Amino acid sequence: MAMEKIFAALKKGVVAPCYLLYGEEEYQIGATLDKILDIILPAADRDFGLFYLEGENADTDSLVNYLLTPSLLGARKVVVVKNTTIFQSRENLADLIQKIRDNIDENPAQAAKSFLTFLKLAGFSWEDLQDDGWKKITDEEWHRIVEGDAGEDRAKWLPRVLALSSSLGLSPESGADNTEKLGEILQKGLATGNCLILTASAIDKRKKIFKIISAIGEVLYFGKVRSEAGQKENLIKEAQKLLENYGKKLTEAAWIALGQKTGWELRRSMTELEKLVFFVGESPLIEENDVEDVVGKTRKDSIFALTAALSEKNQLAALSALKALLDQGLHHLMILTMLVREIRFLLQTRILVDAGKIPAFKKNAEYGWFQKNVYPKLKEIAQSLAKFDGLLFSQHPFVIYNAWRNCGNFSYPDLVNFLDTLLEVDRAFKSTAAEPRFLLENFLIKACAKECS
Repeated sequence: MAMEKIFAALKKGVVAPCYLLYGEEEYQIGATLDKILDIILPAADRDFGLFYLEGENADTDSLVNYLLTPSLLGARKVVVVKNTTIFQSRENLADLIQKIRDNIDENPAQAAKSFLTFLKLAGFSWEDLQDDGWKKITDEEWHRIVEGDAGEDRAKWLPRVLALSSSLGLSPESGADNTEKLGEILQKGLATGNCLILTASAIDKRKKIFKIISAIGEVLYFGKVRSEAGQKENLIKEAQKLLENYGKKLTEAAWIALGQKTGWELRRSMTELEKLVFFVGESPLIEENDVEDVVGKTRKDSIFALTAALSEKNQLAALSALKALLDQGLHHLMILTMLVREIRFLLQTRILVDAGKIPAFKKNAEYGWFQKNVYPKLKEIAQSLAKFDGLLFSQHPFVIYNAWRNCGNFSYPDLVNFLDTLLEVDRAFKSTAAEPRFLLENFLIKACAKECS
């Protein structure tokens, strides 16, 4: 009911100065955020009116400056802070450590960000922990600072998360905290037309900043649905929106197969549905055999997930896919080969786009449009070239489509540099004692960074 009232008010033009969306259900938080933005900020105004900050890295002073500065064009201005940590306190330290443990293998970059939040709240010195300095922390000191965590296994995760944070170029100073100042600004009022939207996974409701936002804005909680029946209901509701948008339907057998493979978990199921939509092309129906071909934890699926995440600059997904491949026993040299192959496809496509041989990707260009308007031009070009397996032209149209829609994420110099870097990784594999996993993780972290050059 709270959500319905909020959306009803938004549609009438009543916009609160601040919205907080928090909880464990990330997909629903993201979908609600998108819906709010669709109502209050037209797409045409977003270039100058929409600003994103990553909460685990953004400092509060920068946020305050955004909020106090009116829109350049006099229209509405929306500042979105994703995964903010301003609602956490020392009471959350044990939870943060558990989050680090849970993500250290699946999502190392996320673990590193949680670790920086942990350092800020715990008061440990970043410099003192470097170069095995963390070993000087006594059990007594650990128990005093981190209530509820024995700390017996910190030797397993602490040095690794320190290394990950350094490789990402992160440090506690990259996110200076000044929530008192933010609270004062919110109470006094933002610049006319400005709106702040925050998302968070966990909060401490006792914090003053939470009470301020609760008083002046709107707060929505998205808890994890525990029962399978509830998960199914949520998934069907969200999936229908996606399928209707693309004019697709799933057969009953396909629904069952999808649920069996994803456990009806919302975020993973929706990710797999998006893959299926593109996989079936112009076909309006997604069938059981399509689900069997696309969805799963096979080595082939994990390779697809890795190359897709790299092309889309999805850092966390890339690291997760890498772990899955290594856990399945795939040799690191084979993974390197697949990364080189993907970068080459992106580079070849980038060259064609930059030379004007094919059009640049458009956001509304679906696979069917690509097949009719871009792929024929590529086939014409291919007729004048010798046939080599390593060339983009010899690949399945869907592979080419993915390279075409993602090559704009990288510049030509970036892609050339990536090939040079992968050559150095190959040499390190064969001539040093460096851990292959860390070398590959470091490459993915840098390649998937928002700014590569």
